[in-house]
Amino acid sequence: MSEKTESKLKVYGFNNLTKSLSFNIYDVCYAKTAREQQDYIAYIDKQYNSDRLTSILTDVTDMIGATVLNIAKQDYDPQGASVTILIADETRRSAGEEKTETIVAHLDKSHVTVHTYPEFHPDTSIATFRVDIDIATCGQITPLKTLDYLIGSFDSDIITMDYRVRGFTRELNGKKLFIDHEITSIQDFINPKVLERYDAVDVNVYQSNIFHTKMLIKEIHLQNYLFNTDAYEVPPMSRLTITHNLRQEMIEIFSGKNIYE
Repeated sequence: MSEKTESKLKVYGFNNLTKSLSFNIYDVCYAKTAREQQDYIAYIDKQYNSDRLTSILTDVTDMIGATVLNIAKQDYDPQGASVTILIADETRRSAGEEKTETIVAHLDKSHVTVHTYPEFHPDTSIATFRVDIDIATCGQITPLKTLDYLIGSFDSDIITMDYRVRGFTRELNGKKLFIDHEITSIQDFINPKVLERYDAVDVNVYQSNIFHTKMLIKEIHLQNYLFNTDAYEVPPMSRLTITHNLRQEMIEIFSGKNIYE
């Protein structure tokens, strides 16, 4: 993504636009036996426990220039975790002063949350891990700059993203602003090298400042999807079958419908 140098927008009062990013990824894995499936879930549960997720969300908070006010985290039995971080939307230094002023508005709409959903079914030999991250901010902070980091923080096979700007703020002359930055697609904020690895589809409602993007990994390297198994130990025909089943699972999640009813 190319960086743009833009002059800071001057508004009357506080910029109270609400910007919400919902980031959803799926990681898909082949685990043949019930034991392997349980071991995969245990691995995911340990790899992405509440402490690790807190670290990721704290990085996200730093990237958007927000200030952490409170962190609540929880690991669940038998699996899964969630973290909620309450943030101050804008930190700014008063002109000519060393004191830093923290501006907090609409705290019920200013937060970063994550939830995990490990899942498997014994009949399919395929396990999935879903992560939902929601970032809601008010003011000039935008969560879109965090996308490359979030995609790289997880094994992202399928990604769905929703971005919406709500409310309005005013310029100094009183004119309403319903969005304070340029955007034609969420893809504009993702590194082109990352986008090359995915097929991407947009569904945008520009008049309502609603943007939706879905991404599906293009290539499946089987070894990356086998849990505790070497691909070369799997017979060639079985490799083809497993790859086909993995691709079908991904397409169904991506499209939101079952291929074979």
